[in-house]
Amino acid sequence: MKDLNSDIFDPTAGMDSDYSRASCASSSDADFGFAFNDSNFSDRLLRIEIMGEPPESRPDSVGCTSILDWARRKRRREDCKKDNVVDLNGCPEEQVLNGSQPDMDDAIPCDNLDDEPAQMIEELHSGDEAANGDESSWGMDCSTVIKVKTLHISSPILAAKSPFFYKLFSNGMRESEQRNVTLRITASEEAALMELLNFMYSNTLSCSTASALLDVLMAADKFEVASCMRYCSRLLRNLPMTPESALLYLELPSSVLMAEAVQPLTDAAKQYLAVRYKDITKQEEVMALPLAGVEAILSSDDLQVASEDAVYDFILKWARTQYPKLEERREVLGARLARYIRFPFMTCRKLKKVLTCNDFDHDVACKLVLEALFFKAEAPHRQRILAADEASTSNRRFFIERAYKYRPVKVVEFDRPRQQCVVYLDLKREECANLFPSGRVYSQAFHLGGQGFFLSAHCNMDQQSSFHCFGLFLGMQEKGSVSFAVDYEFAARSKPTEEFVSKYKGNYTFTGGKAVGYRNLFAIPWTSFMAEDSHYFINGVLHLRAELTIRS
Repeated sequence: MKDLNSDIFDPTAGMDSDYSRASCASSSDADFGFAFNDSNFSDRLLRIEIMGEPPESRPDSVGCTSILDWARRKRRREDCKKDNVVDLNGCPEEQVLNGSQPDMDDAIPCDNLDDEPAQMIEELHSGDEAANGDESSWGMDCSTVIKVKTLHISSPILAAKSPFFYKLFSNGMRESEQRNVTLRITASEEAALMELLNFMYSNTLSCSTASALLDVLMAADKFEVASCMRYCSRLLRNLPMTPESALLYLELPSSVLMAEAVQPLTDAAKQYLAVRYKDITKQEEVMALPLAGVEAILSSDDLQVASEDAVYDFILKWARTQYPKLEERREVLGARLARYIRFPFMTCRKLKKVLTCNDFDHDVACKLVLEALFFKAEAPHRQRILAADEASTSNRRFFIERAYKYRPVKVVEFDRPRQQCVVYLDLKREECANLFPSGRVYSQAFHLGGQGFFLSAHCNMDQQSSFHCFGLFLGMQEKGSVSFAVDYEFAARSKPTEEFVSKYKGNYTFTGGKAVGYRNLFAIPWTSFMAEDSHYFINGVLHLRAELTIRS
């Protein structure tokens, strides 16, 4: 039988073969709440020295923000590694609860003769007493011990939950043989540490507010209790989120050592911000967001924006506001924000402006524009392959199309023998389905002879036959009272040849704001147009073409 007086983690005591880190981990989700601070189930004493905090490090506001501010100040204040938080060499024996340190070979430690759970003991220290003690301050020379808490702990339970405690109790060094363990923390960490220790026994927390949970999360990170970090993260995700709390959660990965434990919370914060600020044209509030918040919004595929040109314009406006110095702005745009602009879906006119924009480093701008133009030149099926490959192999969304208010078009322009442009507009089946019963979708603007035009697809009611049908129209943007005579032709790809087939030809003299087109482009009802055997959807996409020629 194993000697009950020996230390479970004493390397000379012959650790049981079934006691290992793995066996601890397998039972780490069990509820040992009954054993918390009970000498009958404990093999060590934990002495928690609570230090007074200097005025400059105390939180100056209430709420989540102060917690992360405190966490950053605390981490800057700690010049030592985490294991320096534990002081085992400098703990005088007379500070142990029973007044003397029992010999490990002679007595069962921390035994309560009355068989009652031991009560936590608090010792209040005056500043003079603490200042005159022999203990070092681990970089907190400006603070003093204001209170001491002592409680009974089970090293197997703590080791099963925390690599920090596992290494402490099983490293074979002199520290692992000692019965008394001293932790030194700041006053602001006290409540969080007690919650953390209780969690390591019971797998539950008594706190429920965001600020308290963040406090526990930071303590769990400090003492490497990943299960508690995940638990706090889950509780925080279930609380109502605000822009302020979401921005704090985005900063967590850079504030903690075990960033993977809070990744689900960070992802939820990104999703919250992306949904809340889906329409970035409401710029007053969005313009004040920090960089991390803007990145979270721009990473979304579901922004309610007219086009990617609008995204580019917004980013430039935000960067110029937040970073008035050109060099800083170039660095942020090139290193952080350019990756969120989907240049392949910008118009060629806007891409030309990117090349001459002073806010971007010229080499960076050239690389981005060239990559966008190469993508635009690919056939549609190749574009889909590139987008799918990118989505499956990286977090980059460069080739992923957003749900723009104005659909992207491809434009081929000719100067001779007459000014002419050929415009290609692709609509997915689900986009067409969403038009029923009276919707419409507009293309991005394109230009001919210096004048802006657009295409619009409609779900109409056929006036003669009284059924819904698909219509296509060509409009000229409002711009004064200019008259413009144009020959036009509408075509669509259709089965079985999958070639473009002309549907209508005509000519029209445009003035600003006018449009011309056909209410029933395919001369069939809406149900036939949308049917599974429709001739006009090829791999789920409707391919439309409009040719415009300026009349001489």
